[in-house]
Amino acid sequence: MNQSLSDIADQLFLAKLANPQSAIPNSQSREPVHVVYGGANLFNAETIQKLGKIALRSLEIYAPNFVDFADAMWLKGADTLPKFADAIEDLEFRLADDPEKVKAENYDAWFAWTIYNRVVEKLQREPIEDFRIDFEDGYGIRADMEEDSDAIAASDEFAKAFLQNTLPAFTGFRVKSFQAETFRRAVRTLELFITNLLAKTNNQLPENFVVTLPKITKTAEVEVLVALLGEIETRNSLAENSVKIEIMIETPQAVLLLRELAEAAKTRLTAAHFGAFDYTASLGITANHQHLKHDACRFARQMMQISLAPRGIRLSDSVTTEMPVPVYRGAELSAKQLAENRRAVVRAWRKHFNNVTFSLINGFYQSWDLHPNQLAARYAAVYAFFLEGADAQGGRLKNFVGKATQARLTGNQFDDAASAQGLLNFFIRALSCGAITDEEVLQKTDLSSAELRSASFVKI
Repeated sequence: MNQSLSDIADQLFLAKLANPQSAIPNSQSREPVHVVYGGANLFNAETIQKLGKIALRSLEIYAPNFVDFADAMWLKGADTLPKFADAIEDLEFRLADDPEKVKAENYDAWFAWTIYNRVVEKLQREPIEDFRIDFEDGYGIRADMEEDSDAIAASDEFAKAFLQNTLPAFTGFRVKSFQAETFRRAVRTLELFITNLLAKTNNQLPENFVVTLPKITKTAEVEVLVALLGEIETRNSLAENSVKIEIMIETPQAVLLLRELAEAAKTRLTAAHFGAFDYTASLGITANHQHLKHDACRFARQMMQISLAPRGIRLSDSVTTEMPVPVYRGAELSAKQLAENRRAVVRAWRKHFNNVTFSLINGFYQSWDLHPNQLAARYAAVYAFFLEGADAQGGRLKNFVGKATQARLTGNQFDDAASAQGLLNFFIRALSCGAITDEEVLQKTDLSSAELRSASFVKI
């Protein structure tokens, strides 16, 4: 008896169409909004908590209230907020008492106050989402004996933090390049760090633990790392693919080999991080013209999105190199010196805020932080990005879902399934990073967090 066309179609679907690659974020797994790199020689079990305290201290000094904070980050509507202490204090009291009422009367004040308080809460609760112990640029070239010692010491401290449950949700370490001049050094550090870590943790690894491979120029470098990690897993009785890989995209060769690199990493590859300054330098672009908005960087990021995002590989943008640190140090500074310190910190905060916002607009929801003082601007930018658009995008999404997902107008905005999927992704990410709450999602979209996390209009 001949099979029905439906039966044949089902077989073809299972063989060729099931589990398609998708650019929709995996709503069941969290994605970090940043990664902090820190030199391996400086890492200890208390590092994460110390960084959070430093970040909070920078807010206490340079942005002690929500108005100063809004001015420092140059949040939307910052210029409309009161300037005198009595008026600020009165507004803070009214916001704490009835934020929705103030929101209706003075949205700019509510916006700044809400972001400020969520940033402070975040820095108190979870200042770091993703941390990378660095044996490469953040560490430098050192004598073999010294790096051996630091690899053991860093993994000791990492194990201690793991057993104390004080590590961030995402962690790992970056080895040196697998190019000829540093290959053996990178492999030795790789082995020392992981082997010592497993010995101290009874063969356990943290969830979301990765090894980062920098300055890739050929596919063989990733293939070798996969083979070495497989050998380490076998020797230590770990399950296959226990150690994941993160690749750095910071050479022209890597940009042209993105798909091949992903295939070489097999199922180990979780993320790809763009290194804008190494990349532009390799193209001969001079230092004073190296920045994240350079056309060369735009091209590289778009190539990453085209080649890697459809595979579900997380993408991270690069770093702001201007640090928000004071010019003058010491307890007895003049008023002029204090003012110059604030100007320096605020200038760097604004630059980082703008860079993070630029990355978000272009679909890169993670990028780097190099100094704890950057964290305030990081979370300010992320929360402002999502909170500012939540009402309008929530209205569009609610209207679209309420009309059985038919293409339609909301105001003068035309929405169909494609734009509505973008709206859904917006709220998935906003909820995941803590920019908005479950209650706010339900209020703005009429969707529960469970419905939202399904990431599927068909299920909804």
